[in-house]
Amino acid sequence: MLDGLCRRRPPARLASLRRLHDSCDIVLDKAIVIWLPGPRSFTGEDCAELHLHGGRAVVRDVAAALVALGLRPAEPGEFARRGFLNGRMDLLEAEAIADLVEAETTAQARQALRQMQGGLGALLGGWAATLTLLLAQQEALIDFPDEDLPPDVDAALLQVLHRLHGELRAHLDDGQRGERLRDGLVFAIVGAPNSGKSTLVNALAQRDIAIVSALPGTTRDVLEARIELGGVPVTLLDTAGLRAAADSIEAEGVRRARARAAEADALIVLQTPTEPAPADLAPHPRTITVMTKADLLPAGEPPGGLLISAQTGLGMQAFLAHLADHARALTQAEGPPPLTRARHRAALRDAADRLASALTAAQPELRAEDLRMALRALGRITGRVGVEDILDSVFRQFCIGK
Repeated sequence: MLDGLCRRRPPARLASLRRLHDSCDIVLDKAIVIWLPGPRSFTGEDCAELHLHGGRAVVRDVAAALVALGLRPAEPGEFARRGFLNGRMDLLEAEAIADLVEAETTAQARQALRQMQGGLGALLGGWAATLTLLLAQQEALIDFPDEDLPPDVDAALLQVLHRLHGELRAHLDDGQRGERLRDGLVFAIVGAPNSGKSTLVNALAQRDIAIVSALPGTTRDVLEARIELGGVPVTLLDTAGLRAAADSIEAEGVRRARARAAEADALIVLQTPTEPAPADLAPHPRTITVMTKADLLPAGEPPGGLLISAQTGLGMQAFLAHLADHARALTQAEGPPPLTRARHRAALRDAADRLASALTAAQPELRAEDLRMALRALGRITGRVGVEDILDSVFRQFCIGK
């Protein structure tokens, strides 16, 4: 391909200036060309990079010339897929590339980079190595009961198995911080009619999302606004005012407001100097109560709690900082590398359940099967699991067949 496009292939892994030609020998561009022979490339295959001037006509004509040479446009994700199939990355790293491309905030990008650098893969790899050893020991106890095996192998196996099960359970109990950061949080704003919900949403989003009116019941459906708080993407929900509905349409709006509030990551409950917060709200583990329209408080009113006025800006900076603290707390990056997708969590939960079953297995063969299925569940996360690893561990640890 390079020989046909630039007439003279550049040296490997050296940025070279070349004229690019089409099949009629017309010069299309004067570009930087980098030749990357496999397996030391992103996909593990022979690759080349073309650094064009970027005009639409140049890109179109060079793409047409490449097609004429027998190439085709890549399918979505095809380069990462080829890299995975050729052993250049695991599934976690491939997913992290997609997450990095789609990152909206710095915190999301840092999480994706951490996963690309193998943080979660290394953690899972350590668990898989321990589990492989446990399975090797269990298989040896089953297949070679009369061989010269250490007498305390079974007791030690159960001890390590119990510790490993605890580590997996502890990692699952992380508040889903990785998924929350990747997907973004949802903060629902609720309160009585005319408590300032729509005004607050517009102020936080810094644009007109909702219609603001003194007429109660203006907001009927749930409105959404995407903002960034403390480096975390957050979807704000403006909901219908909670009261006894005047008609069936408003009743449906109130029902939707309560349903979305129950599902939200945090609840921002508004009250005003004249209107208390709704008393019939369902309990929520993360509730932020704030008094709006604080500019209407009587002179000399002692401040207390969160006081804001979206109209005048009073207390808004402190309120934003408070919301950002909540967003960071729900997605904090401290601790072990987090799970970032639902499939990671499902597979890890499956592995933990299998280990729990192995701890209570009545027969060694049943325990071995549970260990094997747990190892396979971990392998589903990274895309790597093989019988050879188990065999290597068997013959490395025990003098069997000598």
